[in-house]
Amino acid sequence: MSKLLQKMSKIVCLGGGSAMPKAVLKGLKKYPVKLSVICAMLDSGGSAGKEREMYKTNVSFGDIRRAFLALSGSSQEVKDAFNIRFKDGQYLGLVIANVLGTAMVTQDGNYKGDYESVLKVYREVLKIPPQYEILPATLEDADVCAVLEGGQIVSGEKNIDKPRHDKKLKIKKVFLKPEPNAYPKAVNAILKSDLIVIGPGDLYSTLAQILLTKGVSEAVKKSKTKTVYICNLMTKDGETNGFSVIDFTDAIENLLGKKLDFVVYNTKKPETSAIKKHQKEYPELLDLVDFDENLKKDKKFIGADLLPQSGLVVHDSKKLAKIILNLCRQ
Repeated sequence: MSKLLQKMSKIVCLGGGSAMPKAVLKGLKKYPVKLSVICAMLDSGGSAGKEREMYKTNVSFGDIRRAFLALSGSSQEVKDAFNIRFKDGQYLGLVIANVLGTAMVTQDGNYKGDYESVLKVYREVLKIPPQYEILPATLEDADVCAVLEGGQIVSGEKNIDKPRHDKKLKIKKVFLKPEPNAYPKAVNAILKSDLIVIGPGDLYSTLAQILLTKGVSEAVKKSKTKTVYICNLMTKDGETNGFSVIDFTDAIENLLGKKLDFVVYNTKKPETSAIKKHQKEYPELLDLVDFDENLKKDKKFIGADLLPQSGLVVHDSKKLAKIILNLCRQ
């Protein structure tokens, strides 16, 4: 097994939320590759964000939990149990895995910051195969902040993800306050990778917090490894209104401080009924991400039908996996 692991391609995936695990990890786990997943940790909304605020833990466990579940080798019963959400009482909405992580770093009400033990327990309970590692982007406390048109500053992932301000105001800049240092093992994974995959995921509320963590973008540039961005399928109200493939690309490159080697985007238009159905579940999503036909002349941009046969407005993990593996071999 050890010799086999040494020969496997090393792919680093940067992301958070549910998009990257479902779109990228689900497909790549079916191939003989080594995966290092670097997760967003600064959630300030939802149940995971509430726990972070209530118990003063530096980070939240929501996004990293999803990555562990995506790569788990445990039975479905174990994965379901780890993902149980309380439906009543004072713990309403809280997820078992997040509660476990919070409890382990706040034993007896005293903050211990024993995050390494949390990662170890997650790994053992969910039986993560040896060729996979799931890592936090940072373990330091910080918030992602956005500067809007007119100079207003919005603080906290939840206030960018679900804005209370005028959604028509464009985000001009994002930064982390204070600036956290990257988790050392995450930096090391980037430096030793054969390919770096960014996204898909919310541009400013998720991906930006990873790329702006001190040491992440620096490692990407130092590694000289080819970097590919998986562009979102739809724009998001208050965050990427009216964005095209070029707009997403420019934003990621600005956050990285370097040019991307490849950008993968969808060229297939789903049925109108499928879009409306998707928007009922995710009302914050507005329109399909537009692309210029001239992009097809640039080898940097890889346009393809990325949708499943079901017609749903989601990335087909099998199609993405084949594209990513092909880029890894180049």
